[in-house]
Amino acid sequence: MTVVLKLGGSVVTDKDREETVDGESLDAAAAAIGDAVDDLDGLVVVHGGGSFGHPNAADYGVSTTEGTRDADGVLAIHGAMKTLNKFVLRRLREHDVPAVPVHPLSAASRDTGGELTLPVQQVRTLLGEGFVPVLHGDVIGHTGEGVTVVSGDELVVELAASVDADRVGLCSAVPGVLDNDDAVISRIEAYEDVAEVLGASDATDVTGGMAGKVRALLELDVEASIFDLDSVGPFLAGDRVGTTID
Repeated sequence: MTVVLKLGGSVVTDKDREETVDGESLDAAAAAIGDAVDDLDGLVVVHGGGSFGHPNAADYGVSTTEGTRDADGVLAIHGAMKTLNKFVLRRLREHDVPAVPVHPLSAASRDTGGELTLPVQQVRTLLGEGFVPVLHGDVIGHTGEGVTVVSGDELVVELAASVDADRVGLCSAVPGVLDNDDAVISRIEAYEDVAEVLGASDATDVTGGMAGKVRALLELDVEASIFDLDSVGPFLAGDRVGTTID
């Protein structure tokens, strides 16, 4: 089984303290991955920006659609994400996960219409050689805009198809998609199923909102799940956890 797993920025960082890792949560996630990785055919990890990427992107007015040509801004945002990536890699290695970095800035791009291109041969090769590639939200070249943000959720969608993933999981700060009574919705097959809860679908909502995550996962041809930190282990073991989207 090949899995693409995203660790949300709200899981691996303290989003209330700039550039601060949530060490306890990150270690718990890394431990669960370490326990499961030998039983998987392949694993790709993506992590969000949390308190590292988002404040720096905001300082320079950069989003998935609004760019900058300020080299200092590029270095600030990318540098913050590389720092977080190093923390994630270190924790994964402490739990014997053969994790290696893949930085989107060096590979991905957008055209004038904002269409994302993510060459993944390096990811496929690393998987084939027994490594766990670890990608992250980043800035990437964008024709006509300088650089813009590529979100972890966007990377998950691109990777899932490109590496022939059998399952996709998004670990977030909540146990799944919640209804109006804060109960987990067990299954979503169409956006209309949850429109009343999540609100009108917004095609530009790709960097954090639950509506954007659901929209993105519904585009996949493979089953996906949204769940919290406690469910990382069970998810990697093949259990159905949180909200299933297919």
